[in-house]
Amino acid sequence: MIMKSKVRWGILSTAKIGREKVIPAMQQSNLVEILAISSRDPENAKKTADKLGIPRAIGSYEELLSDPEIDAIYNPLPNHKHLEWSLKAIEAGKHVLCEKPIGMDSKEAETLIRAAKMNPELKVMEAFMYRFHPQWQKTLDLVNNGSIGEVQTIHTFFSYYNVDPENIRNRVDAGGGALMDIGCYCISFPRFLLGREPVRVSGIMDADPFMKTDRISTGILDFSDGITSSFSCSTQLMPYQRTQVLGTEGRIEIEIPVNAPPDKVTKIWLHKKDKSEEITFETVDQYTLQAEYFSQAILENSPVPIPLEDALNNMKVIDAFRRSSDIRTWTNV
Repeated sequence: MIMKSKVRWGILSTAKIGREKVIPAMQQSNLVEILAISSRDPENAKKTADKLGIPRAIGSYEELLSDPEIDAIYNPLPNHKHLEWSLKAIEAGKHVLCEKPIGMDSKEAETLIRAAKMNPELKVMEAFMYRFHPQWQKTLDLVNNGSIGEVQTIHTFFSYYNVDPENIRNRVDAGGGALMDIGCYCISFPRFLLGREPVRVSGIMDADPFMKTDRISTGILDFSDGITSSFSCSTQLMPYQRTQVLGTEGRIEIEIPVNAPPDKVTKIWLHKKDKSEEITFETVDQYTLQAEYFSQAILENSPVPIPLEDALNNMKVIDAFRRSSDIRTWTNV
């Protein structure tokens, strides 16, 4: 049997993140061939396909899923459509890379996991691209080899400014708001670095009086044994992002933890009691790396780099955060 050398991809929708970041990055991988992009607006599909050099423009998601030449689907639809169309893709026999968060809540994540387990030949993964960037792999290595001693707390701040009521990120019914859009990263970071789950959380969400989405969310995650993580995220503050990892013998600072630029050198700092070191990383596109690792799992029939159980555990923390904000006290995860 001749092994395939590339995974043939279809893109569900002409979402901005796909058009501007993910698709161009995927096209840089030798393991990826993007065959088609779909939109409910055929003209929009064609316009996007022409601009990105995609061979086929398809006027419906259903038609894309029924194409026998497509192996895998990238799902960048709004949050409230992640589960629906990921399930339909699985039913159509397609591998699925779905944007974060994997669903609207942990129940949706559990539903997706059940579908994936019923189709073990298919690969399904949540697209937390940051984990593939060398700056995060290096940070994880530094934590694991004890370079900063025992990690005691991790803090992240992540914000941007968007007050457009028509923007999908500001629609409650579509799963918008700071926590779902960017807070999911702030929750994922400490889980990734610590390799464990928080036992309880405390959160506060401040809602926009008109759009009703949370515009500022702040939380504390208790990982037990005195280990904590804290974060603030906002959709209505000056754009800024930074992560600090603090241990008993040092500190790691990540300059651009989420939107690491694909065309510039990135850097982290390792601060010790007696010295500080700047660690730089050559230009790399984390979306390309994500596509390569996922495609490799398909081609080799090996486990995906980030199992769906991780997506479920992240959603469980998000659910607990919401409960905590509602009742204004600590809530078990």
